[in-house]
Amino acid sequence: MLKLFPLLSVSLALPAVAAAQLTDLETRWLQAGQPVIAFARAQGLPIDIIVQPQDAPGAVPLALGYEAGRCKLVLSLRGNAQADSVLQGVPAKRHGLMMEAMTAHEIGHCQRYAQGDWHALPRGFVEPRSTQRGKLTPLAQELRETRREEGYADLVALAWMQGRHPGQYRHVLAWMRSVRDGGEAAGGGAGGSHATQAWLALADGAGVFDGPASIFEQAQVLWRKGLSGDK
Repeated sequence: MLKLFPLLSVSLALPAVAAAQLTDLETRWLQAGQPVIAFARAQGLPIDIIVQPQDAPGAVPLALGYEAGRCKLVLSLRGNAQADSVLQGVPAKRHGLMMEAMTAHEIGHCQRYAQGDWHALPRGFVEPRSTQRGKLTPLAQELRETRREEGYADLVALAWMQGRHPGQYRHVLAWMRSVRDGGEAAGGGAGGSHATQAWLALADGAGVFDGPASIFEQAQVLWRKGLSGDK
């Protein structure tokens, strides 16, 4: 779980008092993610938007916590070099697009928490006996469960982007692949907690997110396929 420090709460509309305390960078991130947040709330997801008001060097720029039955979408941008490095190599004109994709990723996590499915397999999915709980070390089990949740959230983000920005889908997918290929430091190395490359490969097919189902249902289809080969 994400540890929640003293926080600055903001709403979607960025009221004058809260907005006056936000940096320009925080405002850009919040505005980029606003369509995703509005959609998620319309789906009934309980989301609070909060900003770390103190420097947070080394923190994930955008993360999700879950507390008292509510999702906490947390921005940690102040004094944090990762806020810039996560978008390194992305043209400035697409920064907002990637911020939107990251927000959609976190909404995927929120949906899993809210449904009570966190670290749970899809209903009806049977884990191969050799990889069931108890067959792995606790650390390997934790890494696998985290990796699977990250894979699901990546697919939710891609389903969102295909539905809202189909012309930019390939750019977002390529960027996500570059982030996940970042190596062990980013948790993306082979077997790492963020090694979602197998699911991103499934998302590379034509028309994978063109159906009428919700972004969560579409993500679930590909996620389940990826689980079949995940050890």
